[in-house]
Amino acid sequence: MIQSLLIANRGEIACRIIRSARAMGIRTVAVYSDADARALHVRQADEAVHIGPSPARESYLVGEKIIAAALATGAEAIHPGYGFLSENAEFAQAVIDAGLVWVGPRPASITAMGLKDAAKKLMAAAGVPVTPGYMGETQDPAFLSERAAEIGYPVLIKAVAGGGGKGMRKVEAAGEFADALASCQREATASFGNAHVLIEKYIQRPRHIEVQVFGDTHGNIVHLFERDCSLQRRHQKVIEEAPAPGMDEATREQLCAAAVKAARAVDYVGAGTIEFIADASEGLRADRIWFMEMNTRLQVEHPVTEEISGVDLVEWQLRVASGEALPLRQDELSIDGWAMEARLYAEDPATGFLPSTGRLDRYCLPDEEIRVDSGVEEMSVVSPFYDPMIAKLIVHAADRAGAVDALVGALEGTAVWPVKSNAGFLYLAADSEQFRNGDVTTNFIAEQGDALIPPTEPDAEILGQAGRHLIEAYSDKSRHSRDNELLEGFRLNRSRDTTLVLQSQGTNHVLAKVPDFGGHTYSSGAGPDLALVTKFGQSFVIGLPRYSAGGHHAHDGDILSPMPGRIIAVDVVAGQAVTKGQKLLTLEAMKMEHTLTAPFDGTVAELNATAGAQVQVEALLVRIEPVD
Repeated sequence: MIQSLLIANRGEIACRIIRSARAMGIRTVAVYSDADARALHVRQADEAVHIGPSPARESYLVGEKIIAAALATGAEAIHPGYGFLSENAEFAQAVIDAGLVWVGPRPASITAMGLKDAAKKLMAAAGVPVTPGYMGETQDPAFLSERAAEIGYPVLIKAVAGGGGKGMRKVEAAGEFADALASCQREATASFGNAHVLIEKYIQRPRHIEVQVFGDTHGNIVHLFERDCSLQRRHQKVIEEAPAPGMDEATREQLCAAAVKAARAVDYVGAGTIEFIADASEGLRADRIWFMEMNTRLQVEHPVTEEISGVDLVEWQLRVASGEALPLRQDELSIDGWAMEARLYAEDPATGFLPSTGRLDRYCLPDEEIRVDSGVEEMSVVSPFYDPMIAKLIVHAADRAGAVDALVGALEGTAVWPVKSNAGFLYLAADSEQFRNGDVTTNFIAEQGDALIPPTEPDAEILGQAGRHLIEAYSDKSRHSRDNELLEGFRLNRSRDTTLVLQSQGTNHVLAKVPDFGGHTYSSGAGPDLALVTKFGQSFVIGLPRYSAGGHHAHDGDILSPMPGRIIAVDVVAGQAVTKGQKLLTLEAMKMEHTLTAPFDGTVAELNATAGAQVQVEALLVRIEPVD
């Protein structure tokens, strides 16, 4: 058995590998870049080695540095995780040539499955069904256009060296083909250094079904059943589950047998995934499921397979790499219940899913007993240099309905701030009727559109929770007496005209009372005179309340800084007339921009903001006087 292991990766997958290695008594070595000097995987490993600057091309993608770190620390083996160098056959061979154990498939297997066109030819020869299309060497545009017409529109142009949706274009009609081909080839060249493409029949109701396979050096190959990864955004998986909804035993048997046949065709060793595309227009049928590609590594979504099979796939990888036979035979493997995984990313659905970076001042996951695979913790920094995954939330239940309920419950209790996250988006997707019914194709997110984008403004329930939290915080008599009186006045509801004004991202919200409601919000202090409230995974920071007794008063127009930050733009001048909702200035805080707007029609009576200035929380930036 391997005694010491270097993990040539970072973040969540590095922590995941460390967990299994530690349980097996294996010493672990982490590698890290400048950006990851204080990362969780670095602190969890037994030893850590610095390998270079923050950009991956200068650290995690430099194979020579990783091999040197393994040799210097006495590591016997290298586990590549996924991404980075995990499917680089040259790196795998270099590891072996250095006298180290490569925890992965043979380099020849990686090469055989590395190019989509060559892999499909190999699979067709092995008797594995492949999607109708053209996979030849001729790349003349006119010739490719003729092949597309023969296949029948719509077609899909795909870069043979592609991945992650890059170098891929759907073409609806012949007149669009030339431009789509040129665009696809340019992107493929820029991303992979290879402009070669193939053409496939585009499946109208596609399901993405994949099979986990595992081989050892003794000639044994098994499958660990299928996963459904159809819920995707721009060809990136969002929520995965196992087994696949609507998969009958006969279809499962044929599909998994084809996956094993594919693995045998390349003499496969270790963990791998055979990916298939299914035409679900008539349900899942074995004669309408075709091979797409093979991932010669551990997959991001491997936990759902672990949950239904009871197998630790990383442990299996390490045992197989040590020369052991597979721990279980095919007839000893079975499906137990249903599992789902949601990928929690640091990205903002409201801005087209742009990545969000910064420190995780609040990173609170639900109390429910779920599995969380994560590479960060509260106060960790989400770096702009790498994939913005925060965590994977994994649930397991007796049946699919139970798994959906567990996943929805986990997402609604997830709080992330000030970094934006896709938790609210995931919640809306998982709780949708279509997903609950298992009627999801790879087009689901595009078809749902804005229905899956969570609200960016707090509703009355959220504002009420914030108001209650702040009132309770100000009940401490050590607080300034004036503020105490204002809040106590609101609490006791001394006047029917009493109102409470709360601020969220510079917008004032007026409450006539603090409403009562039940249990889908979470609040906590987020700083002086601030409350963080999360509802269905969407987090809001609500500012210090202001009290009035009817009508607009001067302090209603006080625009205060909701948190420490830097003013990056001022859009008004003193004395200027403004209308409700008009942009006054922009504050940058925690690497996010916050637009502060006018709470009502009025005049800029006081302006204390200049571009470039640093301001503290609660600083008075602008005062708006109401129109008489």
